[in-house]
Amino acid sequence: MGGSSTDLGVGFLELEELGDEDRMLQSEAHRVAAEVLRPAARVLDAMAPADRVAPGSPFFEVMGTLKSLGYHRLFLPAEYGGPPEPLSPLAQALVLEELGWGSLGLTTAFLTDMLPFTSVAALGSDELKQALLVPWAEDEEGRFHGCWAITEPDHGSDFLGFREGADRSSMRSQLVATRQGYGWVLQGQKSAWVSSGPVATHAAVHAQAGPDGNLHHSFFAVVPLDVPGVRKGAPADMLGVRDDPQGEIFFDDVFVPDANVLIGSDPLYAVFGDQLLCVTSTTIAPVAVGVARAAFEEALAYARSRVQGGVPITEHKNIQLTLYAMFEKIEAARAYARQALAHVRRTSMAGPGGLLADPAHPPTGSSPRHSRAAQILAKRVAYEVAHDAVQVCGAFGLSRESLTEKLLRDARCLLVEDGTLEVLAFDAARDLVAHYETSDYDLEEVMARW
Repeated sequence: MGGSSTDLGVGFLELEELGDEDRMLQSEAHRVAAEVLRPAARVLDAMAPADRVAPGSPFFEVMGTLKSLGYHRLFLPAEYGGPPEPLSPLAQALVLEELGWGSLGLTTAFLTDMLPFTSVAALGSDELKQALLVPWAEDEEGRFHGCWAITEPDHGSDFLGFREGADRSSMRSQLVATRQGYGWVLQGQKSAWVSSGPVATHAAVHAQAGPDGNLHHSFFAVVPLDVPGVRKGAPADMLGVRDDPQGEIFFDDVFVPDANVLIGSDPLYAVFGDQLLCVTSTTIAPVAVGVARAAFEEALAYARSRVQGGVPITEHKNIQLTLYAMFEKIEAARAYARQALAHVRRTSMAGPGGLLADPAHPPTGSSPRHSRAAQILAKRVAYEVAHDAVQVCGAFGLSRESLTEKLLRDARCLLVEDGTLEVLAFDAARDLVAHYETSDYDLEEVMARW
């Protein structure tokens, strides 16, 4: 029934020797995933959308618990409550995988909560850090919650494609920021697919800069959602990831002071956007690996106990081959996800806690292709493994009593959320075509030899 496994990491290969601190961090993250995230996720998944965001919902209890344990500070610099030494990329991957093993939805909520505030840590003024970052970092009750307001009714994955090869003139945002005095005024909306939108207190907002602009000329700001003119829609009723409420956010003449604008109407927005996507891609990849591992472990435990033909079904060769294929995919996805995360932290990031680099100094590495590929591979593996887990579990795997049923729905959502796999692949392909170094190829010379 979604066991609270404590048999951590026995069956999978660690490519690097884990130190004592890494093992303690991994073990504690697994405990939190098993004892806090997974039970609450099962309850939230069965609740009506409105009940998930009502006072007393398990959602708020989980977010408060994570804050009381300081998980939101793990990626911050030490001066704002982060670890004395920044978490290594491996340590980050260990935590993200365990939390993903516990609940994709609640881990998504945990990550979207961080985005506005870690962006302030990287790009905000000292005054903004004191006003927003410090109270959030000191919060141990879950009073603050962030979201990433990027997706729109008419714009989703195409946000990934506006940098190159797109008709930018036609790609106009449904949220427009117009310059006014010492700030900007927001008019428009974000779509019903904003993760944590219905429960958020602050949003990292992308908006078109000026009524005559387009997605290429945008700005990025942190906006409190209790200011005049902000309205939230009802939480959406989704197929999966139901433990992280999603919903629309409307902005009706919402004033945003210049102090809250992290990237203004500036050509560097495109560079910043690419770095941000590299970060989010390599953050979600280990989470997706955790989802895949959860599905594999459920299938393996079921197969060991289920008797058919007089023996546990693990004795049947087709089940053995299916389980092996699941294991192989997870190992490959985990290795690449960790390598890509470390690569992005080296080439697109700067400073303690793995925060965004200064957009004025763009990365020189090949982060786009690797970050997108790691996300694509991990998401695809999560879905394929969850699909196979249901097949191994048979009719029980289709039952709402089975965790595999929820994992399959959640994993299916991964193929769409944060960019469809197809658009992510096109984004990686553009980087490959433009920047992958090969030797010169003289077609005429080759044809002459023929």
